[in-house]
Amino acid sequence: MSDKMTRNERTDNEYVRQTGSLKQRLARVKTTRWIRFGIVAAIYVGWTIWMGNPWLLLGLLLLGDIYLTQFLPWGAWKGLKNGALRTVMSWIDAIVYALVLVYFLFLFVGQNYQIPSSSLEKTLLTGDFLWVNKIVYGPRVPQTPLHFPLSQNTLPFFNCKSYIEKPQLAYHRLKGLREIERGDIVVFNFPAGDTVALKCPNPDYYTLVAEKGREAVWNNPQVYGKVVYRPVDRRDNYVKRCLGLPGEILSIEDGIVNIDGIPIDEPANVQYKYLIVTNGTPITDMQFDALGVSVDDRNGNGNVYEIPLTAAMVKEISSLPNVTQVERMTDQFYQENAPDFYAYDVQMTHPTGVNRGWTHNNYGPVTIPSRDLTIDLTDENVDLYRRCICNYEGNTLVKEGEQWLLNGEPAEQYTFKMNYYWMMGDNRDNSLDSRYWGFVPEDHIVGTPVVILISFDKDHSLFNGGIRWNRIFKKPNPDKL
Repeated sequence: MSDKMTRNERTDNEYVRQTGSLKQRLARVKTTRWIRFGIVAAIYVGWTIWMGNPWLLLGLLLLGDIYLTQFLPWGAWKGLKNGALRTVMSWIDAIVYALVLVYFLFLFVGQNYQIPSSSLEKTLLTGDFLWVNKIVYGPRVPQTPLHFPLSQNTLPFFNCKSYIEKPQLAYHRLKGLREIERGDIVVFNFPAGDTVALKCPNPDYYTLVAEKGREAVWNNPQVYGKVVYRPVDRRDNYVKRCLGLPGEILSIEDGIVNIDGIPIDEPANVQYKYLIVTNGTPITDMQFDALGVSVDDRNGNGNVYEIPLTAAMVKEISSLPNVTQVERMTDQFYQENAPDFYAYDVQMTHPTGVNRGWTHNNYGPVTIPSRDLTIDLTDENVDLYRRCICNYEGNTLVKEGEQWLLNGEPAEQYTFKMNYYWMMGDNRDNSLDSRYWGFVPEDHIVGTPVVILISFDKDHSLFNGGIRWNRIFKKPNPDKL
């Protein structure tokens, strides 16, 4: 009986509080709700100033109604007589609140990210879970605002899109703490991920078309999957190291990156692929574990191996009594021993462009586009920068006779609207990066990882070295101060 009266009293109090004039409603608001409203309103005003859009201040009216006046029946479910339904509604209320909070946290502060591949080993390891800070470079205002906050582009279990393509907002980035610097590890949306064959995410769509032909990819959805387009902020997340900045001239000579003709320092953990020959006695799993070579990288037959190694690892493996030869697999090595692979590398470095004889070890020189940089519309420049001009900056560019038409008008030059960056993996011979798919536009930049939350080693069971305890809460980029 007392429980029933308590419910009725609560319902009556809720009714009284949600009726009357504005003045009467405000007079009945408890001090604690005024305090909660003040805190939330201060945060909201600060966010509005950061966004630089005064129209967002209208949202204070909504917050005021939620916390104070309640002209809209936000808490009407609390007066439901059905206890089970009231419990369900309380869970829905909590879940919606949590999703809204997570949505804003992931958009404007940061988000977790898992390292799925070995392109940055040994700096970052497959299985590292990172916290990516979006405030450092300034968070992007969402270009696809209607999306589920816990998935990038595909809802788990349902295997469908996790976003609604419309509306699409123009690119805008809030003020950050600093610009991208050389050596930063950067998380970004994969530029060549604008078009995806759903059953074949690797290689990327453009490489797949270069290998198989466009008609084969589009006409065989049972093999390659449906071909779909993804907005910029819904493309897959990649993580690489930034080595080239806007306006710089980049070249690679025997694997060494040069900026404006000057070699830059390599990361401490940079890896190259080496040929390892033994005297017939295989390298044991224990020796590989001691060297830090993952199971996926133990490519060999017991006598000959192809393994990515850092300089320190080269010294260690060279000292093994059963190892007779350690040789880096350079372009010259492939030309002499595997000419078919060398020819393939030359071809695939520019899968949609002119074959310049560039490889992942010898590349360029090429100018990285910067905002307001003007180039002549020559055949060579168009081949290098067509994706930047058309795919990333939204122009049309066709050639009629000897004349280039930019958005239907004759043009001899083009001026870039955005800054671009050159991203590469530290595992230099096992990284699909800017050498293969080009520049990263500024509107694709997500953030930079600041801490390793936890790290799992898939080569070991959970209770036998499966958790890399020594990496938890470590800085993911020791090369940067």
